[in-house]
Amino acid sequence: MPPAVELRDVSCRFGDVRAVDGVSLAIGDGEFFAMLGPSGSGKTTCLRLIGGFELPSSGQILLHGADAADRPPYEREVNTVFQDYALFPHLSVLDNVAYGLRMKGMARAARRREAAAALDQVALGGLGDRQPGQLSGGQRQRVALARALVNRPRVLLLDEPLGALDLKLREQMQLELKGLQRRLGITFVYVTHDQGEALSMADRVAVFHRGRVEQVDRPSELYARPRTTFVAGFVGTATVLTGEAARRIAGSERPVSIRPEQIAFGAPGPGQHGVAGKVVEVQFHGPTSRFEIDAAGVRFAVTLANRDAGAGRPGVGDAVELAWPPEAMVELRGDDPP
Repeated sequence: MPPAVELRDVSCRFGDVRAVDGVSLAIGDGEFFAMLGPSGSGKTTCLRLIGGFELPSSGQILLHGADAADRPPYEREVNTVFQDYALFPHLSVLDNVAYGLRMKGMARAARRREAAAALDQVALGGLGDRQPGQLSGGQRQRVALARALVNRPRVLLLDEPLGALDLKLREQMQLELKGLQRRLGITFVYVTHDQGEALSMADRVAVFHRGRVEQVDRPSELYARPRTTFVAGFVGTATVLTGEAARRIAGSERPVSIRPEQIAFGAPGPGQHGVAGKVVEVQFHGPTSRFEIDAAGVRFAVTLANRDAGAGRPGVGDAVELAWPPEAMVELRGDDPP
């Protein structure tokens, strides 16, 4: 079976700017796939290329094995949910959802029936007669989802759809989106700059940087085994040692990443690596606290669970020793994308 979406050495230029630079990806049928990266990294342009809203300068885009180059957006089995839900304020929720079917010429009774079923899928079955202005942000987001799903796309593209929601609602919608994707079994391609969203929902994540893909992996592998200094620094928190610091502290000629939960306070034991420094910052994060330590000009991050809080914990200005096992260090490729 061919991938649901495949990009083969795709580039997209806007004048002198290369927004997408030789990206190759294969997204499986029924996969929840996330494109993660900072603003300007090329992830949204890739999404727009898949949807047909932009055309590649070079390379190939295939949908379920068929070349999509000459197919406009409305002829692709793809629908998009944008961060701006763009609901029609003068139409009811039901008519908003049914609008695409109306444009396709479906009879009124049939499209209203299909729209009602789509609202049921997103747990809004009793709100079809309301206006969008009478709904909460989370409910409007679900209406936008239903409007996309009613067209029965084989691939659903989601462009930062939770960006306008508050933290608690965003976390709730993450669970709902993942559950909905599992129930429907269709391919979700999800663009976000929020690593928490990508790691918690996606089956695989592509990390974008400067128009290129630095790494594609399962969330657990992406976190535990980053391949480049950018991925190590962007996905989660890490201490990245480079150059002389990597040679002196880690004994490595290549950059090295160490996750904060792998570092302990105390003198290094046999076979362990360590360094001495001074605490310069302590941040409370609810279940954990993060300590920033300056050690010979290198900023180390250490995370401790607050359930283990005690009088012996260091504070700002305290001299400390840090220790970690050799397996906590992951060698990296460097800053340049592959």
